[in-house]
Amino acid sequence: MNFMLISLEELYWSSRYLNKETGWDLGSISTPLKQYLDQILNFQLSILVPGAGNGHEASYAFQIGFENLHILDISPVPLGEFLLANPDFPKSQCHQENFFAHDGQYDLILEQTFFCALPPEMRSQYAAKMHALLKPGGKLVGVLFNRDFQPQGPPFGGSESEYLGYFKDLFHVLKMEACKNSIPARQGSELFFVLQKPQ
Repeated sequence: MNFMLISLEELYWSSRYLNKETGWDLGSISTPLKQYLDQILNFQLSILVPGAGNGHEASYAFQIGFENLHILDISPVPLGEFLLANPDFPKSQCHQENFFAHDGQYDLILEQTFFCALPPEMRSQYAAKMHALLKPGGKLVGVLFNRDFQPQGPPFGGSESEYLGYFKDLFHVLKMEACKNSIPARQGSELFFVLQKPQ
């Protein structure tokens, strides 16, 4: 493992947060994930939000009753802000580490602007790590950009056919379609997806 690379990555993202260069941050939970969480009846699910940033998805999930909830980010800056805003959230479920070094087993992983922050050459590694972190039958749910960015990011974009290439051999693709409930600024440029790890 290249610890120098990890420390530089942590420095990069911490700098972005400290300088308020967080254009991806919606200020609240994204509509697709809010509506997905609202229809779940089992509040005992173990949930991970990787690349959580300011943790709007986690804040909402915690407020509506999900307690077996973990958030992860490589930067301590947004995690500190999250804990200030959510003082009842267990600190032991707040992980400041590299996603690819994280160990755990989850029923549900929520994807919101983490995939697009990674260099495209890491996408196969992302898919394999998500598969490893999910329990059999567990789901990876979220939104992906359905567009390219110029200049290249982060964020890094892509297409449905490209994404399917990374996921179809590891997961059952239950859904990958144009997102119907994106915020206005992202209308027409997002895919909503649900992937399930085979039993």
